[in-house]
Amino acid sequence: MKKCINIHWLGSSFLSIHFLVFAGIFSCSGQKSFHIDAVAPKALHKLFEYTNDGVFFLSSHRGGPDSGFPENCIETFENTLSHTYSMIECDPRYTKDSVIILHHDPTLDRTTTGLGKVSDFTFEEVKKLYLKDLRGEETSFKIPTLDTALEWSKGKTILVLDKKDVPIEERVKKITEHNAEANALVIAYTYEEAKRCYLLNKNIVMEIFINSPEKIQEFEQFGVPWENVVVFVGHEEPENLELFGLIHQKGALCIQGTSRNLDRKYINGDVSKIEELRSEYNALIKAGVDIIETDIPVPLSRILYGIPPNSVKTKYFKPIEK
Repeated sequence: MKKCINIHWLGSSFLSIHFLVFAGIFSCSGQKSFHIDAVAPKALHKLFEYTNDGVFFLSSHRGGPDSGFPENCIETFENTLSHTYSMIECDPRYTKDSVIILHHDPTLDRTTTGLGKVSDFTFEEVKKLYLKDLRGEETSFKIPTLDTALEWSKGKTILVLDKKDVPIEERVKKITEHNAEANALVIAYTYEEAKRCYLLNKNIVMEIFINSPEKIQEFEQFGVPWENVVVFVGHEEPENLELFGLIHQKGALCIQGTSRNLDRKYINGDVSKIEELRSEYNALIKAGVDIIETDIPVPLSRILYGIPPNSVKTKYFKPIEK
């Protein structure tokens, strides 16, 4: 078996050594699948605990769609994990008969062979459709249900469940039904939503939004433990860069999105190759970002590496031979 090893300079601010051989984010497609497996709910809390040992990984927006691989599609999730360790952000949405599927838009037109509002069709009707990739090309892949995704993700990754038209109570209910507290988290758009989630199931991790030191104080008024959250700081660098350190002091990890800005430089062809953006992505990590939410996890797998072998968290990151 051919071995793929990357050595990358991260600087001395992460660890006491300057060069690290990582067990993590690198492209070796067709040889391994890169699984994140917390095994148990409390272990997932530990995975999202800040430990200051250089652990870094991705969150793939809509699963990381690519040519031939549609968004919100199990086969796309598998493709992403064949290149890198990543959480999978996805979009639960109701059909007419209240089946929860994974689908971003309120209409079927852009990403499927169907036309019209998702809410006007039953699941039996929706499952006859085929998904289209980013270029609008029809594939052989189908729209998955949330139930299917929750079972698929066990031992493989962590699903990040956005809201769309599915209330937090229903997302929590599905995670609980599937005993998926170790492999799924929910996005809470308000701190009051986060509190409701915590009261329903204290094992579930939530992604919350904090973009200023003042918001830290506001969040703490709701009584949700920091061990139950991972913090999204926004799609732009926070005005106060001390925010990363303040969140880390609380014991939580920081997520920053690049789908609306830095990723676009690559997607729109502003650069000829992803390597030209290496320094800009690494600058985010040096500033304090622990997880990058991205539209392009496969290209990023070629330039970002982040599971140092001496981390206490390496046990959660499992390269599986295919």
